[in-house]
Amino acid sequence: MPRFNPAIVLESLSRFPITVFCSPPTAYRMFVQHKLSSYTFRSLRHCVSAGEPINPEVMEKWKAQTGLDIYEGYGQTETVLICGNSKGMKIKRGSMGRPSPWYDVKIIDETSNILPPGKEGDIAIRVKPTRSPFLFTCYADDPEKTEATIRGDFYVTGDRGIMDEDGYFWFVGRADDVINSAGYRIGPFEVESALVEHPAVVESAVVSSPDPIRGEVVKAFVVLRSEYASHDPEKMMKELQDHVKKVTAPYKYPRKIEFVQQLPKTVSGKIRRNELRQKEWRKD
Repeated sequence: MPRFNPAIVLESLSRFPITVFCSPPTAYRMFVQHKLSSYTFRSLRHCVSAGEPINPEVMEKWKAQTGLDIYEGYGQTETVLICGNSKGMKIKRGSMGRPSPWYDVKIIDETSNILPPGKEGDIAIRVKPTRSPFLFTCYADDPEKTEATIRGDFYVTGDRGIMDEDGYFWFVGRADDVINSAGYRIGPFEVESALVEHPAVVESAVVSSPDPIRGEVVKAFVVLRSEYASHDPEKMMKELQDHVKKVTAPYKYPRKIEFVQQLPKTVSGKIRRNELRQKEWRKD
């Protein structure tokens, strides 16, 4: 399979009359490492990110260098679009936007109680008394799996999130990706975004790693920019750890960091965090 080449894509966006561009966050992360002022996107009007959350720092860099916003959406095969940032709507960078009009989306707890703004919980769609026709009917020949998605009056997406006072939804992580370290629940996306803010980091993936004292700790797999690849690994690790402590809650910093050439991804460009997590826990 041909390797993704960001320079070729950027040249195509500049050369051809492409008006709408949709790509996974990985591509945008690679784009902002280039000198975007070298390209003129005469036709490009609407940029969309899909597949997994896009870091707000990447959105800011893209906007600063191209003048274009990146519109993010959130959905599943079972639901299509749950939330999104529509044209003309205020974009809160890092947010998935507001619910689609055909869904009543809430943040709920383990007993299906609706949580107030600012509280982390499970992202869920109301299915009782009325189930949206846009939601899937069932998993074929698997009634148990279908039933497992229902909690009280809600379909549970399997993702954790927060709703703010303005009704915007913020992604925390897949329920099984959230790290429980010494009683603290840590969403990997926030740590990844903090790492990407550092000029040495191209991209990162954060997973849980076993620890005899804390049960789990935060581990980051980090891809460095080429000019930083030869730096002393121990010093770079300490620098990144200190950086995360400054930009987010100190307890969320990655106690383990592994520098890698690239991150495992799906064909569509999503980072395969599950593969990295399984690798970590098999070591123990």
